[in-house]
Amino acid sequence: MAIGATIHTFTVNLADVDRGVYEELTLRVAQHPSETPAYMMTRVLAYCLEYEEGIGFSEGISSVDEPAILVRDLTGRVTGWIEVGAPDATRLHYGSKLADRTTIYTHRDPAKVVIPWAGKTIHNAEAITLHSFDPGFIEDAVAALERRSTMTLSVTEGQLYLELNGTHLSSAVHQHPIQ
Repeated sequence: MAIGATIHTFTVNLADVDRGVYEELTLRVAQHPSETPAYMMTRVLAYCLEYEEGIGFSEGISSVDEPAILVRDLTGRVTGWIEVGAPDATRLHYGSKLADRTTIYTHRDPAKVVIPWAGKTIHNAEAITLHSFDPGFIEDAVAALERRSTMTLSVTEGQLYLELNGTHLSSAVHQHPIQ
């Protein structure tokens, strides 16, 4: 019998001063057995940092045709394609053609993430941004994870302040052009 997903519940108090987004969220996040805790934590942070009406987690790892997070307008049209980790150039090309905006959040070394994209065709590549965090930030957040987590996330002037289950962390949200 296959191992099922582990469900994590996040109660999030979000204050993104940079974008003027202030929300209280309850997120139920399924961690696929092949998904690392670092990937899942990055996925949750990406959701919060990109939060807007119409945002939702996709089928994720089990779906090859969708990114980790999608934003849809009221008609169902994809307006935001949000990848997590190190997607290949073909996915970025497809997502950038489909959505109004495409962005990536990674828990890996961004210098290594962009290497496979060199010389590849990626639609509107100059408009795609790769986001990363300070070294060790995601690992420290993972160490504070629980199945039911309480999280306060504040963003101001590109600096992220995270309180996760009583652990206080901070990181810059680094932006890297992909070409």
